[in-house]
Amino acid sequence: MRTDLKIVWDVPATPPGLAGRVERFMGPGKSRSESAVEIAGIVGCGLLLAVGVWASGVWHELSGVQLVVVGLAGLDLIGGVLTNATNAAKRWYHRRASGARRARLLFVAAHLIHLMAMGFVVLSGDWRWTLANAALLLAGAAIVEFTPLHLKRPVSMAALMAAVLVNLFWLEVPASLGWFAPLFFLKLLVCHLVPEAPLERRHHA
Repeated sequence: MRTDLKIVWDVPATPPGLAGRVERFMGPGKSRSESAVEIAGIVGCGLLLAVGVWASGVWHELSGVQLVVVGLAGLDLIGGVLTNATNAAKRWYHRRASGARRARLLFVAAHLIHLMAMGFVVLSGDWRWTLANAALLLAGAAIVEFTPLHLKRPVSMAALMAAVLVNLFWLEVPASLGWFAPLFFLKLLVCHLVPEAPLERRHHA
C-alpha cells in the first residue's frame, strides 16, 4: 500500500451562476499545478501544431473559414486531452451521481459537431469520413462506458488504436491533418471516459 499517496473523490463546492457552470465543465477544484501544466501544454503543443500546418503548406489550399475550423479544432483537442486528464475532471465526470453517465455520453455525443465541421467544411463535404468517424466514436464510447470497470483502460486503448488505424488506412486526409483522429479519440475514449483515481501526495506531519 502506498502511504505517500491518497485518493480524494470529494468534489469541492462551486460558485453559483455562469462561473460555477464553467468550473464544473472544466472540473471543480483544479490545482494551480494542474492549471500550469494545462496552459504550458496548450501553448507548446498548439505552437507545434501551428508550425506543422504552416510548414506543410496546406494553408495555401484552405480558405479562411477552413483555417479557422482547423485552428479551433486543434486548440479544443489539445486543451481537451489535458483538461480531461486532470484529477479535477476525473473527480467530477466520474463522481457517484445518477446523472454522471448521461453527462459523459452527452459530452461525447456533442463532439459529433467537430466531425461535421471537419468533414463538411475542411474536407469539403466528405460524408464517408464523417459518418465512419461518427460510427467509430459512438461505438467506441458505448463499448468503453459499459465495459466492466477493471477493463475500461485497456478496452479504451484498443478502441483508440482501432479508430486511429481505420483513419490511417481507410479514411485518408491530407498528411497535415493526420493529427486530428488520434487527438480526437484520445480525448474522448481515453481521457474522458476512463475513470482514474484522483491522486494527491500525502503530507506527513
